[in-house]
Amino acid sequence: MAKVRADEVTIDRPDPLLTERLIEGAAGLPAFGVSLALILAGAGLLVWGPELATQGQGLTSVVVIAVGVILLLLGIVATSGLTPVSPGEARVVQLFGGYSGTVRRSGLLWVNPLAKRRKVSTRIRNHETALAKVNDADGNPIEIAAVVVWQVQDTARALYEVDDFVAFVGFQTETAVRLIATTYPYDTHGDGPPSLRDNAEGITTELSAEIAARVAPAGVKVMESRITRLAYAPEIAQAMLRRQQAGAVVVARKRIVEGAVGMVQLALERLEEQDIVELDDERKAAMVSNLLVVLCSEQGTQPVVNTGSLYH
Repeated sequence: MAKVRADEVTIDRPDPLLTERLIEGAAGLPAFGVSLALILAGAGLLVWGPELATQGQGLTSVVVIAVGVILLLLGIVATSGLTPVSPGEARVVQLFGGYSGTVRRSGLLWVNPLAKRRKVSTRIRNHETALAKVNDADGNPIEIAAVVVWQVQDTARALYEVDDFVAFVGFQTETAVRLIATTYPYDTHGDGPPSLRDNAEGITTELSAEIAARVAPAGVKVMESRITRLAYAPEIAQAMLRRQQAGAVVVARKRIVEGAVGMVQLALERLEEQDIVELDDERKAAMVSNLLVVLCSEQGTQPVVNTGSLYH
């Protein structure tokens, strides 16, 4: 029993997945020459055969015409087996409802004329999802879109395991993007979990793995995926912008205060080391207060000349 992963459900299949089998096919040019010779021979017998029969060649007109028709039909049937294969394409050969193999060698080839040959592109393709509106892990509505670079790796699975592998890749990619978007928050403040905006590389790696697992039954290889659009939904964009601005102000203030405290500490240590002035606790408190006001103020401070002393 083979098992295939579809969404989060494991499905039991009565038959194992098909696997691509390569077949070479015969050389096309010699087959073309034989087919052309049969067609010309058959046409020649149909045209000049009755005349030769009347000249006493030992054959009746009916026999000559029958042989000509047979040769002509054989030539036409043999010609229908000629299969041109372009670079970046493959031909899946199906005979009497069964999978016979896949031709990947480019050029003019000849295969069984009774077999059905289906063209499958093996070129690298891009698929960009539509702009989806979902809720992130915090419940905030966001807009997200992604692009995936993929390629057909197993032509047998691509044709026989799904109805339309191109549509299948598009649907599974959109599902994976929605799943990733609802798993993580859009943004985090401080030391929080990974977010869609701040952890782009990790999220992209997980998105590629999720898409690859979903499209694997169709014989598709995911080469790369990227989030191309990520933003808050218009109805909350302004509110979230104000929150981001407030968060940025808080972070900036915190950094300014940390720097100011370090500078004040350095100034007091230098004054004590070089024995410039002796400061008691009250004078130190006053100096710290003045320095913090100067360093943390958003506007320029005005110096005040004290004509007295700290205690009068």
